[in-house]
Amino acid sequence: MKDLTKGNPAKIMLTFAVPVALGNVFQLFYSLADTRIVGSILGEKALAAVGATTSISTLFIGFLSGLTGGFALLTAKSFGAGDKEGIRRYSAGGLLLGTLTSLFLTLICVGGLPFFLDLLRVPVELLADAKGYIRIILLGMFMTMLYNACANILRSVGDTVAPLLFLMGSSILNIFLAILFVYYLKLGVSGAAIATVIAQSVSAFLCLFYMMKRYPVFRFRLKDFKITLAEAKELYSSGLSMALMMSLVFFGTLSLQRVINTFGMEIIVAHTAARKLTEFFMLPFSVMGVTMATFCGQNMGAGKQDRIRLGLKCALTITWIWSGGMILLSYTVAPILIKLVTGTVNGDIVHTATLYLRINSLFYVVAASISILRNALQGTGDHKTPVVSSFIELVGKVAIAMFLAPALNYMGIMVAEPIVWVLMVIPLAVKIKKMGKEVEDERRTRACDLRRDARLP
Repeated sequence: MKDLTKGNPAKIMLTFAVPVALGNVFQLFYSLADTRIVGSILGEKALAAVGATTSISTLFIGFLSGLTGGFALLTAKSFGAGDKEGIRRYSAGGLLLGTLTSLFLTLICVGGLPFFLDLLRVPVELLADAKGYIRIILLGMFMTMLYNACANILRSVGDTVAPLLFLMGSSILNIFLAILFVYYLKLGVSGAAIATVIAQSVSAFLCLFYMMKRYPVFRFRLKDFKITLAEAKELYSSGLSMALMMSLVFFGTLSLQRVINTFGMEIIVAHTAARKLTEFFMLPFSVMGVTMATFCGQNMGAGKQDRIRLGLKCALTITWIWSGGMILLSYTVAPILIKLVTGTVNGDIVHTATLYLRINSLFYVVAASISILRNALQGTGDHKTPVVSSFIELVGKVAIAMFLAPALNYMGIMVAEPIVWVLMVIPLAVKIKKMGKEVEDERRTRACDLRRDARLP
């Protein structure tokens, strides 16, 4: 366990964030391995089928990831306050509610799959492969949730190394299984999905076993899962806020994907490749966001609000420096990276994906600020402002899908995120500034009270 309420904020945040970052890199291997293997072995049509439905799994898995992350914030606050019983109760309650929610969503997703595919306007020639792939991924959502829940609980008490190790192993397993199922057993895109689900299941069970074996506080008893109505409301209040924040983002992405799927197979492949690289380029943003949520949660529990301000400055500085590096990459080696990810030699695909990266990377500083600020607010207990910011993204992307994309075609999609990022950051920045002023006023008041008390006889 690692206490984030003590020590140099920059140093301790980087120590916490590096394993999280490495874990996210290996998690990206799941999708990158599928992309490369499917594209190289099965061709661009199969790759387009996978890319055409990615937003469905991203939406629902992202919802569950946000939900379990929100649950873990309460564990982090209990850890910061030194409340062992709270750590146990909130962790057990989060696992219970996460299980129930994921099973419910699995039924909804699999049962409503024809509706979602129709909503996305998946081309007829891609429909069979797309349906076969996404159905298997959705059936494995429970395992994805279980890993994320356990990993978030461990991170909430400062253990970021164990989730990394399990994810590294399962990522390597995923690659071998994907090659086995797709190349040797000829299972097509479904084979890639099966490999992903098996690998995720392994990481989930290993993480759960380690958590209960390593830390006595997580050796749950049956009564720990009998949570009260008040505890369930508190968990869902925190969890649904994070989940809704992420879901609104993905709903907006879903609306864009619906338009993208009408632009033809080459555009779908180019967008899929660009988004895969974007996930890597923007990886530190989400990593520092996770770090800030836990950092703020623990320090709020310990009553150290001044320390939160220092943490914010450190996180923003780190991600802004990274943003500059990614702009450099986008304007130099992006075409090479696109070819590596997709295995394509189609010049139009490479050009389109490269242009997407170059436009978006210029606004990474704004995107980084959004991730840091809204996770920091969630960690301090503000569940409204981040949702408002995400709602702005949803409205912006829907409006662009309806009006700008038809006029500018794929160029409208390229400029969509930079436009909404600028709008999204405004309420977050205003709220952070307001909170900073409140903390400063409180500090000055305490200082005045101390000086007054010192003058008293």
